[in-house]
Amino acid sequence: MKLGFVSAILPELSLEEVLRFAAETGYDCVEIMCWPVSKAERRYAGVTHLDVTDFSDTQAESVRRLVESTGVAISGLGYYPNPLSPNAGESQAAVEHIRKVIQAAARLGIRQMNTFVGRDWTRSIDENWQRFLEVWRPLVAFAEEHQVRIGIENCPMLFTRDEWPGGKNLAISPAIWRRMFSEIPSPFFGLNYDPSHMIWQQMDYLKPLREFSQRLFHIHAKDVRIDHHRLDDVGILATPLEYHVPKLPGLGEIDWGKFFSVLTDVGYRGPICVEVEDRAYEDSLESRKASLVQCHTYLRNFIPRR
Repeated sequence: MKLGFVSAILPELSLEEVLRFAAETGYDCVEIMCWPVSKAERRYAGVTHLDVTDFSDTQAESVRRLVESTGVAISGLGYYPNPLSPNAGESQAAVEHIRKVIQAAARLGIRQMNTFVGRDWTRSIDENWQRFLEVWRPLVAFAEEHQVRIGIENCPMLFTRDEWPGGKNLAISPAIWRRMFSEIPSPFFGLNYDPSHMIWQQMDYLKPLREFSQRLFHIHAKDVRIDHHRLDDVGILATPLEYHVPKLPGLGEIDWGKFFSVLTDVGYRGPICVEVEDRAYEDSLESRKASLVQCHTYLRNFIPRR
């Protein structure tokens, strides 16, 4: 396994600065954010460490030289929009940019991109399903043509009243993953698994590692704390941020020893990328860098240097 982090937490740094910081800190890899150059619509979105809009062979060669000089690999290219948005323009733009990210990954020889399936949050899962197939069958076929794997993150994207009641990502549970992979069985379609989202949905975060071991393409390391005094006050039908808090690995409810024990049992050898979304560490660039240093120190207990 390789230990990395998600570049979204360092938006003010250039790609070179991100990779050099990763090298100095001891990380093996980084998941690089590839949003279109624009203003972010939510926290951790809109970060562009690699602009893939018109990505050329010359640019790809420049990135490869940077990776070689720093010794830090790129674990995958990340872009997390809503391709199934009920807004046709938003959906089309997301699908088109996902294709550009896939093409850039292929040009770089990375072979991995990560994203969301998306969802029309005003409709049920069954009501979303036909559109999911219409959008994602061609996207997965496109990725397969380019020999790039797509890792779908399992975050429900249900954090504000605007995302109520369904959230903006369909792929949130084992029941849905089974259905997804049954109807789109391509070996290039899998998971970018984040165990923290299982905690606040009150699901076992270890069982999917066994059942979906062949679909684990990429993993996010993020922890979460459930504040039960708040949950007792607002109930599970409140938006999740009213009763849970994203935390750095080791500061929440995930047993990382058990998590890595099962990961090794099922034969996972891919990247584990820290995703910092802990507000306690976000007051400055130096604080966010310090959070990544802390995560590296903690997770090296489970992922030895190679």
